[in-house]
Amino acid sequence: MKTPAVWFPAVRARSGADVFTERLCSALKSAGIRAEITWLPLRAEYAPWTVLVPSPPDWANIVHINSWLHPRFVPWHLASIATVHHCVHDPDLEPFKTPLQKLYHRYWIRGIEASILKHVTMVTAVSRYSSRRTQKVFDCTNIEVIHNGIDTTIFLPGQRDRPHQPFRLLYVGNWLERKGVDLLGPIMQTLGSGFELHYTADRSGRHQRYSLPSNCHCQGRLSKEGLIETYQKADALLFPSRLEGFGLVVAEAMACALPVIAGYNSALPEVVANGVSGLLCTPHQATAFVEACRALASDLDLWRKMRNSARQRVVTHFNEQQQSWKYIEMYKVLQAKQDSSL
Repeated sequence: MKTPAVWFPAVRARSGADVFTERLCSALKSAGIRAEITWLPLRAEYAPWTVLVPSPPDWANIVHINSWLHPRFVPWHLASIATVHHCVHDPDLEPFKTPLQKLYHRYWIRGIEASILKHVTMVTAVSRYSSRRTQKVFDCTNIEVIHNGIDTTIFLPGQRDRPHQPFRLLYVGNWLERKGVDLLGPIMQTLGSGFELHYTADRSGRHQRYSLPSNCHCQGRLSKEGLIETYQKADALLFPSRLEGFGLVVAEAMACALPVIAGYNSALPEVVANGVSGLLCTPHQATAFVEACRALASDLDLWRKMRNSARQRVVTHFNEQQQSWKYIEMYKVLQAKQDSSL
């Protein structure tokens, strides 16, 4: 059997899917697997006929794609695997879409995903939640769950044994209602001067779409190094998101030993062990997040235990090396299937 050699044709969308592809490709190379990304422009998603179809490298025997990639760009003679990052057809997501997004997802992306999921050799999803929702929407089965991985040699804890005064919360993410950013102002207003929130701008450079009190401070757009340093300087991640396909920010923060205060919804309970590595709150309720913040800030022993548990949970369940080896084993199965069919 040939050694797996993986090609990633991917649309550059400045999203979590980009991060997934870059990190997995790098991890595969570190494990001795030949891998390469070919980035396509964003218009390849919504106007694929305007983009030339790249040829796969001669050495590639497996193609790994995002489930949104138009079939035009998939070399079907190779063994193929598609990864579902987030089921945008989830009914729970509908309230947070614009009318244009609803039309786009229903009449364009849905058809693309249906074709991809039907014709690829294997399908993976980054969480059990995303797998269940995808199977329900497309009436498909046999989606393998491989959680996202974090490089725990880079995302490291800061060296502190007690929280800041005031207690330093951190929000990292886009400024979307789905992310619960409308709750940040009421939460921080109620918490008052004993707490402060540091927050990032989203990928478009926008921030503070909602009114925030004076105990909130924008960090702007951060490099990876700047983000890690910001995680290390915070005391807890405040993440009131209403729906996540996985929760990459949550796993990154936990790798840096940040307890997480998040909503009990979607894929987040798969990442955060409630009461162990963080506190999961009733979604949509600012008061629940306020109570959780106060409980964590007022109990030094709990804060220290959750820091240790958060880091250990990522090392044990979500480390990048573990993720890459699961994909390598899957690639080997794909390659064996391909060889047996020749």
